[in-house]
Amino acid sequence: MRSSSTWRSSTTGGDDTVPWGCSPPSSTRCFTRTPSWHESQPSRLHRTRGTSFASKTDADVWLARKEGEIHDQEWTDPDAGKVPFRSYAASWMTERALRPKTAQLYEGLLRLHIAPTFGEKLLAEITSRHVRQWHTKLLEGGPGASTVAKAYRLLRGILNTAVEDDLIKKNPCRIKNAGVERPEERPVLTVSEVFALAGVVPRRLRALVLLATFGSMRWGELAALRRHNLDLTARTVKIEASVSEMRTGKLVTGRPKSDAGARVVTLPEIIVGDLAWHLQRFSEPEHDGLVFVGEEGAQLRRSNFTKVWAKALKDAELPQIHVHDLRHTGNTLAAMTGASLKELMARMGHSSTKAAMIYLHTAKDRDRAIADALGEIVKEGLKSKGDDGDDPPLVGAKIN
Repeated sequence: MRSSSTWRSSTTGGDDTVPWGCSPPSSTRCFTRTPSWHESQPSRLHRTRGTSFASKTDADVWLARKEGEIHDQEWTDPDAGKVPFRSYAASWMTERALRPKTAQLYEGLLRLHIAPTFGEKLLAEITSRHVRQWHTKLLEGGPGASTVAKAYRLLRGILNTAVEDDLIKKNPCRIKNAGVERPEERPVLTVSEVFALAGVVPRRLRALVLLATFGSMRWGELAALRRHNLDLTARTVKIEASVSEMRTGKLVTGRPKSDAGARVVTLPEIIVGDLAWHLQRFSEPEHDGLVFVGEEGAQLRRSNFTKVWAKALKDAELPQIHVHDLRHTGNTLAAMTGASLKELMARMGHSSTKAAMIYLHTAKDRDRAIADALGEIVKEGLKSKGDDGDDPPLVGAKIN
């Protein structure tokens, strides 16, 4: 509730200072509303600078509006957003339990793509126009559409927190779909190409190629895999850890990317023999020993695998695909078996339906191709049979 209020009147004369909302003529009388608030009102409003109005009615309207904002919890201290983006973003990073690889990604996005534009700006100064200009410049600058989308999502996330902290009223990141990544379609290998690749890599990596494909495993999950994670009798692999290689060269082992990433995947029987042979020949002998190690017995590093992978692709006469495309191939093959959306998500280790739906659509397209090929076989088989006019028009016929 509002208590009594004090009204001040000021007449502009020789002083060049004219209260906001007043006209320059020297005889103009203006009112300044200096509210005296009940103790239950937010104390921060006392810090709001005095605002001058042309009339008492205008002042009352302003005061009523501010009281409404307080009542609806929409009022924001106008001085709260006077925080440099750089310092707020640094605090934002430290207040989150980020995975090492994620923290490294965010640090790079901030340093290379966000801070050069917004680092020295105050949070309250960042407008939607600033964000649009930055986004357009970044798209034209060439870091890649995927990187731009990641940078936009990070900026939006930081400013969303600033809204939650009552530092700014609205998030200026309002570009529709700017945070959506549209990765290019990845190649899918045939089964024969997978085994051809497994046949040309060093023998200690043959099982890795097969497990990445038919176990739908990521590189980091393969590098972290332990002997006790494999149950060849049950034909399962338990995925409960992943390794990330930092820019410093440090290897960090932690949980998979998400809770859904911790999973048990059943393996096809055809690769069990290869896995058993690998465990006998190359894996560390301890119960918790690593399944895959390098030639010198050290844990696998993706940086050391690059040359080996490039040579294998050349020897197998395959295009320049990524290691992750083996997992992509396995997911596609799994979808073609008729697996449900839920089954695919569990096998892939995804908590979102988005990725699994992509594979289901691919499988549907493949099923149509199989049906079309089957139709061609039927047509060829019917060519030798004469048309006596009594049989129904099967080939090329449409049912109305």
